[in-house]
Amino acid sequence: MNDDVWSLVHAERAALIEDLTHLDDKQWEHPSLCEGWTVQDVVAHLVDTARTTRLGFVGAMVRARFDFDRQNARGVRRERGASPQETWERLRQVASRRSAPPAPLDTRLVEEVVHGEDIRRPLGLSHAYLPEAVIRSLRLQARTSASFGGAKEKVDGLQLTATDADLSIGEGPHVRGSALALLLAVSGRREALDELDGPGAAMLRAAA
Repeated sequence: MNDDVWSLVHAERAALIEDLTHLDDKQWEHPSLCEGWTVQDVVAHLVDTARTTRLGFVGAMVRARFDFDRQNARGVRRERGASPQETWERLRQVASRRSAPPAPLDTRLVEEVVHGEDIRRPLGLSHAYLPEAVIRSLRLQARTSASFGGAKEKVDGLQLTATDADLSIGEGPHVRGSALALLLAVSGRREALDELDGPGAAMLRAAA
């Protein structure tokens, strides 16, 4: 099972690395979907999370006084290179790593898919994500509390139905859309909300 997850993670990392090779310096500094972060910042974050180990994560959280935002900001500053090429090279060097923080392993898929879109969407890039990576990410977000980066409270009382996969999560008013749009919406990316419909879509927008 772990090997299956890592093969998906590594495939998505490789695809992002390839897309990044075609960016110019201006695109690297373009705002991402992560508020306050540029494309290069998000890539630096992905380098940081790829390097993260269980013990290292605990130490970093202690130093950040258990503030996730502070811990993430420090990681970005640490892994952002002096140039886009240096940041890209750092991502290439960690592409095959299999380390993770003390969290469900599928969080590695959430990182690669959601942050992949944080980078690609503002730049007008499209990518066909591996369906299993998107579906597993959406299932994890739907069952994980917001205090741990998930969306359990946000989707409580709604039924998420993917229009491009055999996937339905929860009970209640329907929210329909592609599995990727559903994942992005429940992960706080308001840009994906307009891609959803159904009687529960307005409720999800209100909770965003």
